[in-house]
Amino acid sequence: ALAATIPGLLVAFHYGVQITRPSWGHFSDNGGKRTKWIIGGVMTLCLGTILACLGVVMFSENVFLAYATSILAYALIGLGVGAAGTCLLALLATGTAERRRAAAATITWLMMIFGIAITAVILGKILDPFSPKRLLTIVSCLCIFYFFLTNLGVYGIEKKLSKINKKISQPKLLEGLKEVWSESRARNFTIFVFLSMTAFFMQELILEPYAGLVFNYSVGESTSLSGKQNFGIFFGMLTVGILASGLKLGKLKNWVIFGCIGSAFSLALIAALGNFQINFSLANAVILLGFMNGVFAVAAIGSMMELASQGKNAREGTRMGLWGAAQAIAAAFAMLIGTSAVDIMKLLSFDNASAYGLVFSIEAVLFLASAGIALLVMSNKEFSFNDNQLEPMS
Repeated sequence: ALAATIPGLLVAFHYGVQITRPSWGHFSDNGGKRTKWIIGGVMTLCLGTILACLGVVMFSENVFLAYATSILAYALIGLGVGAAGTCLLALLATGTAERRRAAAATITWLMMIFGIAITAVILGKILDPFSPKRLLTIVSCLCIFYFFLTNLGVYGIEKKLSKINKKISQPKLLEGLKEVWSESRARNFTIFVFLSMTAFFMQELILEPYAGLVFNYSVGESTSLSGKQNFGIFFGMLTVGILASGLKLGKLKNWVIFGCIGSAFSLALIAALGNFQINFSLANAVILLGFMNGVFAVAAIGSMMELASQGKNAREGTRMGLWGAAQAIAAAFAMLIGTSAVDIMKLLSFDNASAYGLVFSIEAVLFLASAGIALLVMSNKEFSFNDNQLEPMS
């Protein structure tokens, strides 16, 4: 069997590889050829996914070769996600009217969650009886299908966007990054992304063990919490999309702050449920957390799309890459620090409820700090929203 730590290290590694996101964004800024980077990224992602399954098959025959294949696979997965994701967001930012960016972000992320859910359901049904070779065959077929679906989805879109088809002279990568980093709003938003994403991802690997150890959930019951959280995320995103973009209710800045504060409250509630007698179920608290996470995430993504088009022309990809790298580093850091913090608390003789509760409380504080940064940064004249639009730089 695979060591329990290996999957976690590989996931963290694939996030670490995504520090290359600014490079992909910068390359796509040169001449505006984002479509080829999206397709190339998805192709790399599919290849990495197939190799990851091949690595699982190899473990029964050659452990060393299996580890080497898995490391290469997750490197390709990280590169593919970074290239395709960064360039897709840049394409959305440059090709969507400002008043529609919240809706575009909502639709994109809802489709992503829907795709994850549908794939999980289909795989769950056709994987039985499970074997590594059967997994490899099914995943290979899915990757081929998704690659052709990607080509179909982006076909001809970029040709219609005259703005991003203009060839604008671009500086070298490091010079471009220095220019973007010199913009106070881009720099401050990078800090916000890192802090908020650290808070967002810290519970990723500890919520299910918390449910099992503290609330005596079975494996099936604790696993179902992830589905309930995604259910909440789905409706949180849908709510912001309808209210902010459809009904023009509230500025994106306010939705970001509301989502951060709501997420902090939900995490504090989850921590308190394990340590105090509160008449509220863990499942409902997790759904509430998912809802607030969804509100925060889609509003932050909409804000990111707004900000990517601000500052010097034709730097959308570089800015998206910078923020994407901050998100990826935060995710890897959060997953490692979340589990490590729980273990440290246990070594210090904390019981399970107190150890996990303290980590959830730290996440809540990080979300509150993120709300404070969002309030300060987005209230700045360069950053303020007015009817879902950013004021120009003075």
